[in-house]
Amino acid sequence: MIALEIADWRRRVFALYTEVRHATDLYAAHDLWRRERDRLFAGHPSTPLLPADLAEFTGLKVKPYDPDWRFEVPVVPVEPRRFEVETGTDGIVPFDLVGVVDVPGVGPLDVWRLASYGGGLFVPVKDALAGRPGGTYGGGRYLLDTVKGADLGVGSAPDSLVLDFNFAYNPSCAYDPAWACPLAQPGNTVAVEIPVGERH
Repeated sequence: MIALEIADWRRRVFALYTEVRHATDLYAAHDLWRRERDRLFAGHPSTPLLPADLAEFTGLKVKPYDPDWRFEVPVVPVEPRRFEVETGTDGIVPFDLVGVVDVPGVGPLDVWRLASYGGGLFVPVKDALAGRPGGTYGGGRYLLDTVKGADLGVGSAPDSLVLDFNFAYNPSCAYDPAWACPLAQPGNTVAVEIPVGERH
């Protein structure tokens, strides 16, 4: 049953990020994240890979870990606004802007809240490598999507987030256009190249 398969996928992702959050060796945690995601993509019934791509799959393209791309950043409240994503299966999915984080060397990124059942924080990022050959996905990648388990936790202050660009990953629509994914908005688009995380 598809619903149970998706639930199992989510359960495994939540468990993986729990391990990553509690790790003391970030290099080992990143390697675990990469290996477990390769295993899910290669063998789970809910893989976003198309059958033709699955037949040739040898692993996701993920850059080596670089600790200089890990940040603890405070979330600064801002005037709320909304963007909506129209999907084929879930109707219109609303997101409310709850704050902004200023990432050193990267710039400001909007922090969104899923304004429907499940809630959750969402931080995508689209960098200067987006859409370029050997670069990152043209629609941007996800840094944080807590409703789906992709969460590295809060920083030392309760109003801060851990954003580690080494764990930036492609949305499902990067692999299969049948998926409808919320993509990076202008406030999540930056002018710098982010050389870590998953490539496309």
